[in-house]
Amino acid sequence: MTQENSQFSFPLSHLDSEGQAQMVDVSAKVPTLREAVAAGRVRMLPETFAAIQAGNTPKGDVLATARLAGIMAAKQTANLIPLCHSLPLQKIEVLVLPDPLLPGYQIQATVKTKAETGVEMEALTAVAVAALTLYDMAKALQKSMQIECIQLISKTGGKSGDYFCT
Repeated sequence: MTQENSQFSFPLSHLDSEGQAQMVDVSAKVPTLREAVAAGRVRMLPETFAAIQAGNTPKGDVLATARLAGIMAAKQTANLIPLCHSLPLQKIEVLVLPDPLLPGYQIQATVKTKAETGVEMEALTAVAVAALTLYDMAKALQKSMQIECIQLISKTGGKSGDYFCT
């Protein structure tokens, strides 16, 4: 495997000259303000949604637990994703919002730092773990819930510029 992927006209920084995975050296980069927003959703039956909304679940407060799990997960991203840098996170916000039209919950995470590299992975990890926790907390009510559409919504700051999902 070569360092350059035929799809791209630039070298992939996570590969060394032998094509082996490596952690990117960001030591020469200047810390800048960076923010990432990610989102996803958990779809469920109307009865499951109603039980969670009413607080009628066997494991307790589903939404608060999912929100806290997302925050904790963002802080642990470097321990979960092999090539991620450990970053000083200045803001982590996880929202778990009811959506009766799904029915289910929309999850959104916003992560902010002033560092040499971005926080996209932290935001995505927060959403994924919040969704998994929501599932775990409510699986006694419904095992067929679906975790869907986890994606980066936006990122700002850094050399590669801003990104906004269209």
